[in-house]
Amino acid sequence: MEVPPRPATTPSSKLPLAAGVPGQGYMIGRAAKSSSVGYALNKTLTQPVSREEALRGIREPSGDFNTATYDHIGENPFVDAKGNPLSTFSIDVDTASYSNVRRFINEGSLPPKDAVRVEEMINYFTYDYPQPSDGRPFAVHLDVTSCPWETSHRLVRIGLKGKEIATDKRGPSNLVFLLDVSGSMTPPERLPLVKQAMRLLVEKLTENDRVAIVVYAGASGLALPSTTGDHKEHILEALENLQAGGSTNGAEGIQLAYKIAADNFIKGGVNRVILATDGDFNVGVTSQGDLIRLIEERAKTGVFLSVLGVGTDNLKDSTMQKLADKGNGNYAYLDSLDEARKVLVQQMNGTLVTIAKDVKVQVEFNPSRVASYRLIGYEKRMLRKEDFNNDKVDAGEIGAGHTVTALYEVVPVGASTNPAASVPPVDQLKYSSNETPTSAQSTSSNEMLTVKLRYKKADGDKSELVERALTDTDGKFENAPADLKFAAAVAEFGMILRDSEYKGNGTFATVLEWAEEGKGTDANGYRSGFIELVRKAQALKRG
Repeated sequence: MEVPPRPATTPSSKLPLAAGVPGQGYMIGRAAKSSSVGYALNKTLTQPVSREEALRGIREPSGDFNTATYDHIGENPFVDAKGNPLSTFSIDVDTASYSNVRRFINEGSLPPKDAVRVEEMINYFTYDYPQPSDGRPFAVHLDVTSCPWETSHRLVRIGLKGKEIATDKRGPSNLVFLLDVSGSMTPPERLPLVKQAMRLLVEKLTENDRVAIVVYAGASGLALPSTTGDHKEHILEALENLQAGGSTNGAEGIQLAYKIAADNFIKGGVNRVILATDGDFNVGVTSQGDLIRLIEERAKTGVFLSVLGVGTDNLKDSTMQKLADKGNGNYAYLDSLDEARKVLVQQMNGTLVTIAKDVKVQVEFNPSRVASYRLIGYEKRMLRKEDFNNDKVDAGEIGAGHTVTALYEVVPVGASTNPAASVPPVDQLKYSSNETPTSAQSTSSNEMLTVKLRYKKADGDKSELVERALTDTDGKFENAPADLKFAAAVAEFGMILRDSEYKGNGTFATVLEWAEEGKGTDANGYRSGFIELVRKAQALKRG
């Protein structure tokens, strides 16, 4: 790996950071506005602005209106296995939904339905899947048990475990903190929390790492040039002096951040922009299409994006989720300093180090064993079956040590079911038969399903294939592994919060029962925290 030399500026050369920004020797720039974001990045013009303007913009009140936005989620239905035996989706390592739901409940209200993304709630927690042992970046785990909220159905779990990488083995990092300092970031749970979060990460940096700070409000500015991690006092001082004020031009900030990351690119290392914002991009070149195209282009060069969401009343959840997805990164929501510590310290390598990208899952169900199936969550990650073998189609990433879990509710052939799990009939076709031929292999096979995964190495362009089959051994939920019980509890909790038609017979009481049985050792207390959260939600529901 190639590590760039330390910057020429050192403490002895009197880097003037007392005001939180570089002195006259450094350019604090404002990207020239352009109708094309890509053009603006490549044709960046800079003009001097004052330190006051760069760090605070023009002070404006953030307002008291609730303008938070969430994309509508239409839940995955049950699908007929005979007519549609393939289910294809992209993995998801985002966790923002769980911590945002937790914030709602802790503040005394149940969350909006569309704020609840069940897969992100499940994947907030780490599960004890085995480490990869075959040289691949992740291992695949499959199991099946009876479905606790609909006992005539089966619950299938697909689990991935990313390869662990020791901190001293992760390689050098080139990080750019892209921090929103607009007026909406003034409250203590926004910019002040972001500053505390970044301090936690800075303390973990080494002399082989680099960090720059780009801020944006009415102007985008370079608050700290790329500086090696052993100059912590300079980095921390620059963070300390940031203040919120002004309207938000996120597009210009993203352009400048990617330029700084490219200028300091570490071949073979971690190159990442970390965006912290409430997502309120309301001034300037803010076309979401242009932003996404820019981020997709930069991801292809090896500079990835992580997004940290903060705030409540104007959280632009849908925007931040899309940006992280297209930036080969992850989206987390910080509702507390403890959550910042989890994301940036305890799971630092998973957040920063991508070990596999464009990870797709395709499940083939055996129609002689499976009547219908439903993927729980992942509604925004669904792919066409043709996309699985198309390496041009983008998909999710997995970081070092990350676990990813997907659950299917399956209706076995001949099982009784409820109306929600029934698949509407299709009219008789005029030009061909409605019947899909069943192969001899599916008729004779005891296999319930086969899981295929495609992924690219973090620095690769060609996908590799992994394939595993699963046979149902008629296991009962009471005998299921603790991890599976806990994942089922989280899934059912999410469905109850969404008032899902698929929640079956589950209640807050049964969720608590399953979660207690699945709590395990709970070294970090996250599962105990979930149990307490369910109790609070139960009390809120009772009124």
